[in-house]
Amino acid sequence: MKESVRIVRFLIIGTMNALIMAFIVWLMMRVLAINYLASNVTAYVVAQIHNFIWCKYWIFPLENKKNSLCKQMLFFCFAFGMAYAAQFLFLVLLVEALGMNEYLAQFLGLFVYGATNFLSNRRITFR
Repeated sequence: MKESVRIVRFLIIGTMNALIMAFIVWLMMRVLAINYLASNVTAYVVAQIHNFIWCKYWIFPLENKKNSLCKQMLFFCFAFGMAYAAQFLFLVLLVEALGMNEYLAQFLGLFVYGATNFLSNRRITFR
């Protein structure tokens, strides 16, 4: 598969993940009045389950034959951890240090997360 096709597919799934995360963050913060950090963690965990399935079978389908499911899940969790840590630190910096609106900071964090996640999965999980 061409890398451009893979990136487009990743952007489609990333957009779906962003919508899932935005809904969960909105629901938890606005409706349930839960802290923005707990809302962020929950939203990303739920979206990652969705993301793994799409990455395994649609974005990186040919690479699946090289590694076992357990190994891919382990590497996927590692890639998620790296991407999430970058996003989380970015979020806390924007909100706590710069006083940015929590919703805007969550949105901007998606870009940090998406770029780190794609590169990590491309080079580690589904190489």
